[in-house]
Amino acid sequence: MTILRSRREIAKMRESSRIARVVIEELIGAAEPGVITQKLDDIAAETIRRHGAASATVGYKGYPKHICVSVNEEVVHGIPGKRVLREGDIVSLDVCVHKDGYYGDCAGTGPLGEVDEKKKKLLDVGRRALDAAIAKALPDNRVEDISHAIETTAKEMGCSVVREYTGHGIGTSMHEDPKIPNYGRPGNGPRIRPGMVLAIEVMINSGTYEVKVLADKWTVVTADGLPSVHFENTVAITKEGNEVLTCLKKT
Repeated sequence: MTILRSRREIAKMRESSRIARVVIEELIGAAEPGVITQKLDDIAAETIRRHGAASATVGYKGYPKHICVSVNEEVVHGIPGKRVLREGDIVSLDVCVHKDGYYGDCAGTGPLGEVDEKKKKLLDVGRRALDAAIAKALPDNRVEDISHAIETTAKEMGCSVVREYTGHGIGTSMHEDPKIPNYGRPGNGPRIRPGMVLAIEVMINSGTYEVKVLADKWTVVTADGLPSVHFENTVAITKEGNEVLTCLKKT
């Protein structure tokens, strides 16, 4: 687990997180009906390179691309390729980069044109759940306070949370302790301390919480084929509260 102890370390985390956010924002502008998902990966690769960073996902355990693009029923880890984006899709973009030894991780889901009411509701639930989770990412709280906030928000609005995949600590590695589930009991889990950095990930399904992995061994989809959303921010814990390092300008 990385603990940020100096202004220099904090500055490096801010920079890697800023780049991840910039990449996502460029992709939001490029994602439109008729575009293939590989085009988004190409844009991401160039943007990351231009900012002097590197993708954390390309080559990670054999993952072949610079970003993850997950559409509709795809929960996370969708591999960019020949899939054509369509009007009415919801598209999740997940970017993790590293620069000067520090990592920034960011994800968001958005609509392509007009989407149906169920998808609009799901997008709203995801954003609300991320906000609720970040509000609990405070010194002396526990990790499952964050988890409980995600789960409660989802259930109150008739949705389910993904159980098999979690948020995580982040810093000098992409995935660090502690794991941050999307469900839990308040008051449980490791204590949150200043200097910790958390990649808080909200993964919410409109139907069952159950998921499966496709034959490509990466793409996670809902077991019932219903839509899912994925939102993520890198959040630094401070003595006063927290600082969201990857707060998107566009949604």
